[in-house]
Amino acid sequence: MSNGIKTIDELDVSGKKVLVRVDFNVPLDKYGNVVDDTRIKGAIPTIKYLLDHGATPILMSHLGRPKGQVVESLRMAPVGKKLQELLGHPVITLKECVGPAVKKAIDENPGKVILLENLRFYPGERDNSPDFAKGLADLADIYVNDAFGTSHRSHASTVGVPGYLPFAMGFLMKKELETFRKLLEEPEHPFVVILGGIKVSDKLGLIDSFTQIADTILVGGGMCFTILKAMGKNVGNSVVEEAELTQVAATLKKSNKKGAKIVVPIDFVVADRFDKDANYKIVSADSIPDGWMGLDIGPATAEKYCKIIMRAKTIFWNGPMGVFEWPSFANGTRRVAQCIAESEGTSVVGGGDSDAAIKQFGLEGGIDFISTGGGAAMRLLEGKVLPAIEALQNLEEQ
Repeated sequence: MSNGIKTIDELDVSGKKVLVRVDFNVPLDKYGNVVDDTRIKGAIPTIKYLLDHGATPILMSHLGRPKGQVVESLRMAPVGKKLQELLGHPVITLKECVGPAVKKAIDENPGKVILLENLRFYPGERDNSPDFAKGLADLADIYVNDAFGTSHRSHASTVGVPGYLPFAMGFLMKKELETFRKLLEEPEHPFVVILGGIKVSDKLGLIDSFTQIADTILVGGGMCFTILKAMGKNVGNSVVEEAELTQVAATLKKSNKKGAKIVVPIDFVVADRFDKDANYKIVSADSIPDGWMGLDIGPATAEKYCKIIMRAKTIFWNGPMGVFEWPSFANGTRRVAQCIAESEGTSVVGGGDSDAAIKQFGLEGGIDFISTGGGAAMRLLEGKVLPAIEALQNLEEQ
């Protein structure tokens, strides 16, 4: 048991039809090919377990934002094709989620993997419609949630269906919850947190949470300029969330009392405009020229951060240090990512485009855990309740 919820291997699934909520919301190119199969790979241990134990896995996921309408470019067929390739087992992709035709297809294909159509083609998914949830539940004998990335959503497939069936969580969900529980409750120290990205407003909850458990918080990306301005620094034409300055100042004051040290950059790569081909130069944090904007942390900051990271026993990273998609402004993010990958501490990367940066630089092998759920991970780390997890816990207690 973990988090008070049964895991799939605690249920008898032999000969059963098992409805599995997976997170196959993956990027597709203009030809309909899957560009990044990380989330699909994440679900494979649960799917293989079901197949190995004589079950029929019935997979359901959303893809994109079709807003309750059928959108041809968001059908699940390309995902089914990629899953079959990765799994080495037949995958039957259906064009509906509920109804007699779906039931018939499942009954005619025992032991095969069934992939339902895009859940969000149905308004009842986002509305958490009892009728839609019941229609999904009627397809199976057991429900399994293995979609950590959608656990912050109160949708029919995440909180509605488990009310009708015996349920458990899959192996990916278990791994995600256990990783973040350890991060919050028993991290090894020194515990270093690296936060980047554009908006500090998205990270205030994280900063507040981590000031109570981390030793050091390293900040970069666009968000650091609002922090620097709140500290009374001149940031030139860099991005600043003016409406957040008072709250940021209060958060900084609070962090000083709690012990976690917030470290800001000492130099930047600045540009004369927001463009990948802009003129750029390296300046100290106190010398950003008027009209120029910071688009990456500077080399001195990257090395300072690396020294702190290399001494850490636990590392959590969310958000790039600059506009890493543009070569001129990628060095800060690359260097920090390299140091995380090379460090001996336990490293966890969660959302905020950090996972994209790790893949861009080919450093996945050096990271201990890359979360599949950006928004869900952030809410969990902020101490907020995840509706899908709460639903399973409440039902388990009944």
